Amino acid sequence: MSGIAWHYVLKFIITGDAAVGKSSLLIRLTDQRFLANPDPTLGVEFGSKLITIPDENKIVKLQCWDTAGTESFRSITRSYYRGAAGCLLVYDVTSRKSFTNASSWLADVREHADPHLTCILVGNKVDLCDVGSPAKRREVPTEEAETWAKEQGVLFVEASAKSGKNVEEAFVQAASDILSKIRRGVFDDNRSPGVKLLKPTANLTLEQGHSKQMCCS
Repeated sequence: MSGIAWHYVLKFIITGDAAVGKSSLLIRLTDQRFLANPDPTLGVEFGSKLITIPDENKIVKLQCWDTAGTESFRSITRSYYRGAAGCLLVYDVTSRKSFTNASSWLADVREHADPHLTCILVGNKVDLCDVGSPAKRREVPTEEAETWAKEQGVLFVEASAKSGKNVEEAFVQAASDILSKIRRGVFDDNRSPGVKLLKPTANLTLEQGHSKQMCCS
């Protein structure tokens, strides 16, 4: 990563039910590719990505922890919520159960993560609802999810890990909101563990890179 610099490092968590496409969203973000049948996440996977936030004129390094969506790993994944500044709360637009369960995941996040955390509700797999696709039936209307997000005070977007639609946009929206909070003094970039300030070097450049690891303990 020689020659790369950034203004902030932000800790993100990705949470939600199993099989909603959390790992696929992370792989799409970091690798710009789609895995049709990814292995289930066992514990936590990690990925990082440099993105630009146009409204803030900043380069941000996202450190993303993709957490398992099964109950057996819940006690483990909760420990990774601590100090997170951003969260992607993911559901599958063709699965009402995954949307209903978002309330439980959000409550967990708010209990264990930074109290000023920015959360964005992401309705994944919109490609399955496209005209002409061998599709499943949409079970969660856009308007319903958007209303719920407003009631809960979280951001909202629908996305597709398969096509890439709105994947980076989801992270950009959340990161932009975090930077706005930093500017307003909501986050203390010297004390909030999910926000780290780095002094940029001259000739700041944006390069793509990623690293991933499995963590089950």
